Amino acid sequence: MLTLYLLQALVPLGLVLWIAVAPARSIVGFWAQASGVALGLMALGLTGLWLFPPWWTPHALGVVLIALMAARVLRRHREAMWPRSLAGRAVAACFAALAVFAADRIRLAAQAMRIPSGEVAALSWPLGPGRYLVANGGATLALNAHADALDQSVAAHRPWRGTAWGVDIVAIDGWGLRADGLLPRDPARYRIFGAPVLAPCAGAVIVAVDGLPDMAIPEVDADHLAGNHVILRCGDLDVVLAHFSRGSVMVRKGDRLEAGARIAEVGNSGASSEPHLHIHAQTRGAADMPFGGAPVPLRLAGRIPLRNERVLVSSGR
Repeated sequence: MLTLYLLQALVPLGLVLWIAVAPARSIVGFWAQASGVALGLMALGLTGLWLFPPWWTPHALGVVLIALMAARVLRRHREAMWPRSLAGRAVAACFAALAVFAADRIRLAAQAMRIPSGEVAALSWPLGPGRYLVANGGATLALNAHADALDQSVAAHRPWRGTAWGVDIVAIDGWGLRADGLLPRDPARYRIFGAPVLAPCAGAVIVAVDGLPDMAIPEVDADHLAGNHVILRCGDLDVVLAHFSRGSVMVRKGDRLEAGARIAEVGNSGASSEPHLHIHAQTRGAADMPFGGAPVPLRLAGRIPLRNERVLVSSGR
């Protein structure tokens, strides 16, 4: 994960610096270079997991790129139309290929933003006041790592079918940072750790699991993937909230809750890469596969949550 974070930041930074320090000397070469980097930044801004560096990083690089493009336009000396050297033509072709690849990633991200027809679970926001970032949310793998559960040809996905429209949420500060450090091992150094989790709907508790340990990052509990969790039956749907801190679950099976009732605290139990709140809605699962119901898209506080969206919750909610 650390390698992914670094590559995600360093590759676009390197491309922007390339344009700043050694731009192509031909008109076609430069605009192939600029278009590839611009579309690449847009694709990364939509589909990248911007936990570190923060979500605004591709936006900032985009501003720098626009400034470099404007400076090039304002230059008034004559330039060749086409690259003259074989190396120049090869570089232009590579950047054109990057533009095509990035445009396809943007297309996939747009598909992931579309809500499928059918039922949508309208829920209230499950956390108290604060700044939040959606780490996973959307209809396809382009924006949501949980969407691989839609492929039911894979036997390992079937018990987790209901998670396919799952949403993962982290807390961030005013700078967009979600932890004290890059990837600290101590879960308590993440801003969302210990945050109160609130019932997003009125319903009955049908499952309440507590007592599993909070894992040090990046270790996971492969035997208890959901970790400490609660399943609420809200009307015809089951709403799952997972990865609570050990000892924080305040409800028991059979309890009836109103929306906004405190359930637990965010932790890092189960198969959690770092502290976050997981929430998803599904039709009722079987007794031997409680997460195996049909997935249902979420609308949280009136919005379909998508990766990299920021949510500000005031004290008045």
